[in-house]
Amino acid sequence: MSRTMYDLIGLAAGVCFILALKGLSHPKTARRGNLIGAFGATVATLVVFAYKAPLHNLGWILAAIAVGSIIGVPAARKVQMTQMPQLVALFNGVGGGAAALVAIVEYLALGADATTAEVIFTVFTVVVGCVSFSGSIITFLKLQELMTTRPVVFPGGRFVIAATLAAVLGVSGWVVVALGTTPLMVLAALSLLFGILFVLPVGGADVPIVISLLNAFTGLTVAASGYVLNSTLLIIAGTLVGASGTILTRLMAEAMGRSLFGTLFGAFTAKPQDTSAAGEERPVRSGSPDDVAILLNYARRVVIVPGFGLAVAQAQHTVRELADLMISKGIDVAYGIHPVAGRMPGHMNVLLAEANVPYDQLAEMDEVNPTFGQTDVAIVIGANDVVNPAAQTTPGCPIYGMPILEVSNAANVIFLKRSMRPGFAGIENELLYDPKTMLLFGDAKASLTKVVSALKAL
Repeated sequence: MSRTMYDLIGLAAGVCFILALKGLSHPKTARRGNLIGAFGATVATLVVFAYKAPLHNLGWILAAIAVGSIIGVPAARKVQMTQMPQLVALFNGVGGGAAALVAIVEYLALGADATTAEVIFTVFTVVVGCVSFSGSIITFLKLQELMTTRPVVFPGGRFVIAATLAAVLGVSGWVVVALGTTPLMVLAALSLLFGILFVLPVGGADVPIVISLLNAFTGLTVAASGYVLNSTLLIIAGTLVGASGTILTRLMAEAMGRSLFGTLFGAFTAKPQDTSAAGEERPVRSGSPDDVAILLNYARRVVIVPGFGLAVAQAQHTVRELADLMISKGIDVAYGIHPVAGRMPGHMNVLLAEANVPYDQLAEMDEVNPTFGQTDVAIVIGANDVVNPAAQTTPGCPIYGMPILEVSNAANVIFLKRSMRPGFAGIENELLYDPKTMLLFGDAKASLTKVVSALKAL
């Protein structure tokens, strides 16, 4: 295959990636966009075999593809919706690590023949790829709760991070000036360390923002490795990932109501929280499924607020059944969707789409907030931080400044919770103790099933 034909096919694959991003921008076209992107990636992979034929070490290449497929396909098919962010973090980390390894191998192959530009791009790829890899592993551990989800800070932590970054920059200059394998390996090790230190101070509620940022980093490493490998396709794909990841990071930070710098390093300046009330037993108003059914039966407008707990309980089909039952009784029903409800943007949209919830029943935060004053009942299912009034009333708390769903303005609030355990941000929700709030304890799916049965009997 000629170089011209290879470039044209690569350009077509790049167009597929652009169309995929466009499709993924709306739920109605997301599936088609995903398929277009997968097709483009397949074409981009296969064309290399035709252009580079005959390939060296073909057996090893095919073996690597087979191993990756054996691990990746079952993992992607069996992963629970609640664990999708962890899978994204792992895949993103592997991508960054792979780009760094490719850059190192290419650097070793070029040796003294490497141009200054190639060395600079190699250094950039190794640094950012290693940071993305180790940082993504930490985000996975936090989301999987294999380590604490709270910010990990230690005395002088900010200075250690700054010193590590300075060392990375210094060794980068060493690689460019002196060349050689030793400085490159030292650079990779320091970059891995910086990736860990970079993510440790981030609290659990902000981890999805960091995943998006690291995803943008991975895109930049792929684009840089594309320059080293003289691959226009890698440059296109990496630039698209880097740009879209950057935009998503900015949007998520805005949805959380804070700057990106505050998200990454706010733990070093956060004020200690007053824990004097911790451990005190405070009265709450709990109810039964029958109580909830009676309240809903006489409501005119109900807003359902889904959260991560809904995904854990896999109760999306049951909540759809409850909503349809209320609609049949003439009740106005809407779903209030917070931009960062769950663990990733769009998490709740995808979850409710599985249950074929009509898209026009979903209301974004800015659309639904003005209506809570005319809402008779707000049903909060497994959400906590995105409805916590502390975001508006408690300066210094981890979520202060984050726009929330203002369910406290509704006439009645029903909270479905397993226990009084705080949300992912680890802070108390005063709304739970409000006299107009009724708590329905238990598994969300089982509780909603009982509510449906009780409402049918009325």
